[in-house]
Amino acid sequence: MKIVSQIKDPIRPEMELFESKFRESMSSKVPLINRITHYIVNRKGKQMRPMFVFLTAKMLNNGEINERAYRGASVIELIHTASLVHDDVVDDSNKRRGFFSINALWKNKIAVLVGDFLLARGMLLSVDNGDFDLLRIISVAMREISEGELLQLEKARKLDITEAVYYEIIRQKTATLIAACCSMGACSVKPGSPEVETFRKFGELCGMAFQIKDDLFDYGSTAIGKPTGIDIKEQKMTLPLIHVLNTCSNDEKRWLINSIKNHNKDKKRVKEVITFVKEKGGLDYAVQKMLAYKNEALDLLKAYPESDYKGSLELMVNYVVDRKK
Repeated sequence: MKIVSQIKDPIRPEMELFESKFRESMSSKVPLINRITHYIVNRKGKQMRPMFVFLTAKMLNNGEINERAYRGASVIELIHTASLVHDDVVDDSNKRRGFFSINALWKNKIAVLVGDFLLARGMLLSVDNGDFDLLRIISVAMREISEGELLQLEKARKLDITEAVYYEIIRQKTATLIAACCSMGACSVKPGSPEVETFRKFGELCGMAFQIKDDLFDYGSTAIGKPTGIDIKEQKMTLPLIHVLNTCSNDEKRWLINSIKNHNKDKKRVKEVITFVKEKGGLDYAVQKMLAYKNEALDLLKAYPESDYKGSLELMVNYVVDRKK
């Protein structure tokens, strides 16, 4: 967490002010909603999304920030939180970041309605302030996230995901939201400028690297130690596996597909799959791709003058691939 604290240093006052503005943006006349949103706010994660918004805005605007940047960060968090609440209902998940999910505590019906409320609050925050350009950025992101989830569900049944389809799924599911944060930061201070697209691309590259890193965790390739094999148990096609499926012999391919389809709950078989993917160079290949995305993101920052904000964005890109969880 030391690195995260370091990344946050140049925007610490903005992050503190953001917290109170974000709480305010969630308020309602309905006590039940306030109880639930209070629970959500007190169990927040590292808050990477608003950090991306503020660092981008400040880097592009000589260290200055405006109300639009705060609203942009709040809209992203409101709509992202809504999607997580809905995801937990869809996945029938009882935990989120180690805490009980909203549906576990208040049941599905209330969880869905709270998700809808947060979605509406996010949209109204933009509409009421005439931030239609910011609303467009997050609306496109939410459309893509939904499409990515559905594309993954469709492909998971057949286990026939090509590398190109995999990249499209992770671009939509994960990278598009980080892209929206950086694009939002640029748009809040320089609306209509080429930077809006440059930083959308920067965020997308960070997001691609982030998701490949997540894929690698399943193989225990970090300080966490033991492989989890959760993705294999859930029949999720990740990059190390896809690469090996595309490069191994037909017999090995049949064994792999049979293992994932029919023996994904067998711990011994899952362990064998993990070992096989490692031996066939699946992890090395994924690491190489992840680093290529990281380097492309860092290259985009080279055009901008040195500043604390640029330094934090560079740290953020490196943290994405070096993190231990």
